[in-house]
Amino acid sequence: MNRLIALDMLRGYALVSIMVNHMPISVMRWITLPNFSIFDASELFVLLSGFLVGMVWRSVEAKNGRRGAQARFARRAFEVWRAMIIGAALMALLSAALWASGRPHTAIWTQYAVWILENPLGFLATVGTFWLQPNIIDVLAVYVVLIAAVPLVVPAMMRWPLPVAAASVLVWWYAPQLNSLIPNHRSQGGFLFNPFGWQMLFLTGTAMGLFRQQLMARLWPWRHMLTLLAAGMFAFGSAIVIGATIGEPALPLREALKSVYGTIDKWNLDGTRYLAIVAAAWLVAVPLARPMERLAASRLGVALQQIGRGGLWSFIACVLLSVLADAFQMTPPHQPVWQRLAVDLWACLTLWWISALWLTYGAPWQRARKDRRAAGRQMTVAAGRPMA
Repeated sequence: MNRLIALDMLRGYALVSIMVNHMPISVMRWITLPNFSIFDASELFVLLSGFLVGMVWRSVEAKNGRRGAQARFARRAFEVWRAMIIGAALMALLSAALWASGRPHTAIWTQYAVWILENPLGFLATVGTFWLQPNIIDVLAVYVVLIAAVPLVVPAMMRWPLPVAAASVLVWWYAPQLNSLIPNHRSQGGFLFNPFGWQMLFLTGTAMGLFRQQLMARLWPWRHMLTLLAAGMFAFGSAIVIGATIGEPALPLREALKSVYGTIDKWNLDGTRYLAIVAAAWLVAVPLARPMERLAASRLGVALQQIGRGGLWSFIACVLLSVLADAFQMTPPHQPVWQRLAVDLWACLTLWWISALWLTYGAPWQRARKDRRAAGRQMTVAAGRPMA
């Protein structure tokens, strides 16, 4: 599978955006996606993850067959689940240490620090069973569910793409009711990121990765019209956000727009947000493809690529740095802009450095370990075969 450097760059940008957007008084958060688009880094992260799943599935199935691909993603679901628990524990312990040292922070709920110290096993159990989904980490909870469904859904998608798409839309339509049936600590029940809603975006990305050559062949003759529609949809979403930022002077525009879209509900994956991120994906993949490739090849783009390629390691680092940098910006209070910006830049550079370390040392070690395990399994299978 050939790497798409623009894809890695965008995944890195999504992680940086998630990090600074959870720092309430960050300076850099004012230049991230939610300030000029109706969707944010969460949609970007899930769509790109789905796209990567589609690409990887094709590659793994071609080499190891369908069973091999199913086993690969079953293991991946476990890895994400494990990372969710480890990340939640580290985040809660960091929060406890910060409170103990007199550094308040608001990026996460303070009760996590209490629970991890009072009942660490109980805290880990509630996270592992999805009863509790700590903020920032909560996107991994829905990701576990989505990845766990891949071994069953992707083969069905490859065989019956249109019925699977119809089923996905139907599940999305009833997502709020379905999510409320899942018991957890929230009074209304269900996941914060509704998996019945967000599956539609994830599977859209998966379909893009699986069928991108066929899709582009079908859509290419209509590219000019689709680009105009995509630009219009993105502009519509941007107008909603900018109108809300302007406030009272833009009230007539806001009312006119609201008559079209109704309400916006991020957690159940609102249709307006879904259409806007899909429109943005078309713009990035087609009319802006070459500029994105050039940007990805720049120094900043390469750094973001490294963050994006860091996978779960980068995500956990992103979570911890968000909490830590928030504490640095909150204490002492009333810091000037330049000082808070310096903390932002430190957090971004540290995230890049940690990701680069993983790619240099951690990823090769992980690959070597997996290769040894695979070789061991092959030897075991060979040893069990009768001699001719």
